[in-house]
Amino acid sequence: MGRPLQVELVQQGVWAMGLESMPLAAGYLKASALQHPRIARSADIEIRNFDGSATLFGMANDLFREGVPDVIAFSVLGWNFRQFAALGETYKQLNPDGWVVFGGNHVSHQADRVFRMYPFVDVVVNGEGEFTFRELLLARLDGRSPSELHDIDGISFQDPAGKTVTTANRPRIENLDLIGSPFLTGALPMLNSAGEFRYDVALLETNRGCPYKCAFCYWGGAVGQRVRAFSRERLRQEVELFAQHRVHTIVLCDANFGMLPIDVEFVEDVVAIKEKYGFPKSIDTSWAKNKSATFYKIVKLLREAGMHSSFTLALQTLDDKALELMDRRNMKINEFEGLVQWLNHEGLDCYAELIWGAPGETVESFMSGYDRLAAHVSRVAVYPMLVLPNTTYHQNKHSYGLVTVRGNTDDFEYVLRHDTMSPSDNEYMHRFIFAARLLAENLYFRWIWRPLLEFAGLTQSQIIRSFLEWCEQTKAADVEPIRSGARNSFTDAQALAPAMEYLYGAERAKDAMRLWWREVIRPLVQSAHRWVLDQIFEYDLLTQPAYTRPGDKPSTRYPSERLPKVEIDGDYYYLWRDICFGCDVPALVSAIKRGETVGETMRPTTVSMLYKVGVDACFPSTNHEEIIYYIGKPDTELLAGCSKDRELSADPVSAAFD
Repeated sequence: MGRPLQVELVQQGVWAMGLESMPLAAGYLKASALQHPRIARSADIEIRNFDGSATLFGMANDLFREGVPDVIAFSVLGWNFRQFAALGETYKQLNPDGWVVFGGNHVSHQADRVFRMYPFVDVVVNGEGEFTFRELLLARLDGRSPSELHDIDGISFQDPAGKTVTTANRPRIENLDLIGSPFLTGALPMLNSAGEFRYDVALLETNRGCPYKCAFCYWGGAVGQRVRAFSRERLRQEVELFAQHRVHTIVLCDANFGMLPIDVEFVEDVVAIKEKYGFPKSIDTSWAKNKSATFYKIVKLLREAGMHSSFTLALQTLDDKALELMDRRNMKINEFEGLVQWLNHEGLDCYAELIWGAPGETVESFMSGYDRLAAHVSRVAVYPMLVLPNTTYHQNKHSYGLVTVRGNTDDFEYVLRHDTMSPSDNEYMHRFIFAARLLAENLYFRWIWRPLLEFAGLTQSQIIRSFLEWCEQTKAADVEPIRSGARNSFTDAQALAPAMEYLYGAERAKDAMRLWWREVIRPLVQSAHRWVLDQIFEYDLLTQPAYTRPGDKPSTRYPSERLPKVEIDGDYYYLWRDICFGCDVPALVSAIKRGETVGETMRPTTVSMLYKVGVDACFPSTNHEEIIYYIGKPDTELLAGCSKDRELSADPVSAAFD
């Protein structure tokens, strides 16, 4: 028996992270390939997983230091397309007879462009890749040429004359349980060298497919498709394995979780597993666009089990013309006010998603929709419009009047202009998006938005715009890291992370925010309301995660390094006891959020705060879906969700904001 076939599967995430991002796609490929006895017997398959901070030089050294594989397969997305092409070119210098395989949403059905730009790529996989990749490895074991793969469905390659050949589409996998489980087979390592779960979250698919055909979306080629689900038993086994490894958060990679009755069964199993092991503690997902009785039942199950989830309103736009052009008018997703009221009443977190730059949208219509939405849910994630391969926008770009430009460091097509958006409008809105993501989406401010609307008539967009204008005009040196980020944010996804880390982790950044508050916001507020809004503003700063930026001095106001740690249901928290406020701010902001009277909250109170330990792992990526777990909470709120009543004992640290 000769040397085993050496295969490397390469993934790279978009963010620089303290922990690894789970390489789920590579795990599926490896597990499914090794199901075949010949491959299991004759091939060594290794997953190489890089984060967004990895350099080309560093990745090349890691990949090729100890030898060069026979097959190297890249999971290609817009953020790593150029990097993986460069690595493929280097690989071909080292092994001219090796195979370079590209798969993933960004290259699927885009072979002509890929081969034109990078002729050293041997195969492009179109659509679901698990069984296609297995057949490619078998062909390689047979000694076949990559230019003679006509019998393998779902691929594109170049014939000996250099002409692109695309084979028949591979039918979608009907029985998803035929796909190897990356977890149950051991294809994905679960623990690091310290014996701890090695990833930031556990990724899991419960189904594939999406019945909608939104013009901006591709979703793995499964748009307009019947939803197919993994079996309940398989999912239960996978979640139980996560629980045994003390996985805090499971993120479901589904397009519309909460649509199907079997989704209730899945949550019932998760709840039962949590009761047995204490984990997982959170489920995040892309929720069904139309919220049915199934969704409400799932929410109640999660709440009763004390499990956290961020409930997403994936609205994208509230403008009727833009909705019609993106083929979303058939959804009831914009009837959101009642849903948000219900979630607020239940005490559950909710955030919304909007896209800026959709055809038909204007600055005025977007701001109107943003403020209508923000009046109910302040955590609004705004993303710039990307024209993704294989979408309706991409296929009919000219009919929409779309003019695009490729990103600085990625291969996404960013919208520069269209019939209702000028380049100058777009440039201004990218600065707005930068500030909105800093202040609202990433929860720098969480509580002040609604009171400013109630007491001062200031909408969320007005507050954010005032911050932008002040940053441009002020001479305060402490604002420069934010100002420079806003100026350079157009099509630059990396601009947000350093500004966010600065805002959260530098004491002088908080001083700058207080200066903005005094100079801009307080003069807009009637004197009768200034005192209480000052209290809420300071509470917002107080609830930020316990984090000090590397190289900065520990905060004197937020001394996380001096706070004692306590354990609550398997997690560790910093405890800051007996912080004095002139009014009961936690009760006040909760009452305002629920639309209740605030009279009884206007009395002096002391608050003890808890901050989850480990926020350093969120930086410098600053993913808002992760940062929320580290936001400071009153001990009464956190202990109310514990598995048992308990008293917290720790040395007190006092401060006063009265």
